[in-house]
Parts: sequence; structure tokens; C-alpha cells
Amino acid sequence: MSELEKLMSILDIHALKARYFRSMDNKDWPALENVFAPDLVADFRAATGGFDESMLIHGAATYVAQLAPILGQVLTVHHGHMPEITIESPTTASGIWAMEDKLWVQEGSALPFRWMHGYGHYHERYVRLERGWCIKEIRLSRLRVDVG
Repeated sequence: MSELEKLMSILDIHALKARYFRSMDNKDWPALENVFAPDLVADFRAATGGFDESMLIHGAATYVAQLAPILGQVLTVHHGHMPEITIESPTTASGIWAMEDKLWVQEGSALPFRWMHGYGHYHERYVRLERGWCIKEIRLSRLRVDVG
């Protein structure tokens, strides 16, 4: 790959992650599923400060189907910062994104808190499919979680 092709791929991955955050916060579940490769591995076992083995999920459709009811009654704001993207080949890449999220739980939610403010990093692997770059693996590591 030329340096220009690598830079274009990095920009495409930046746009992919922006779609991830926007889709999540707007509860656009079909668009969110579309940012993932069908064989996604989503590791959110440490996403809320504890360790929940049920949050290791295989498959984009399965992940979104489990996430949608959890966040349906939650106002969310996700920010991603300072991406470190490595293009490994014309069809594979990896990245780390610093992140911050805020969640405000609405009436009717089963979540055990009213609000959450989290900080950490997304660790991701990407694959280029016919439709473009997709997230193939996503893991969230937390530095801090404040809840109330």
C-alpha cells in the first residue's frame, strides 16, 4: 500500500468510528450494526467497572440485539479522542481510541444506576469488506467509572 492509501484508510476508519458513536447515541440500531463486521467479537466485560462474563458477545447482530434493550431508556453521549490507527495490510488494521461516555438513565430502565460517567480506551481491530472498513473486534477498558 502506498502512504496515500494508508492515509485514506486511516481517514475512513476515523469516519467509521464517528458513525459508531453517532449511531449509538441516536439509537440507530441498523446503522450501528452496519459499522461492524458480521463476525464481530465485542468484549465489554469490564465496561461498567466490574467484570460481567455475559458481555463477551460474538456476532454483530447478536451484540446489537442485546445492546438495544439495555440502552433504549438511556440518554448517551460518547466521545472518542486521540486515535492511534495502524494499517497492517490493505484489508486489516488496528486502533486504540481514548473515550469518554455519559449515560443518563430514564424511567423504565433496568440499569442499577441513575447516571454514569466513564473514561477509558477502545481497543479495536478492523477489516475492509466490500462495503468498506468495519469493526471486527472491539474491547473497552476503563480507567474510571463514576455512577450515581
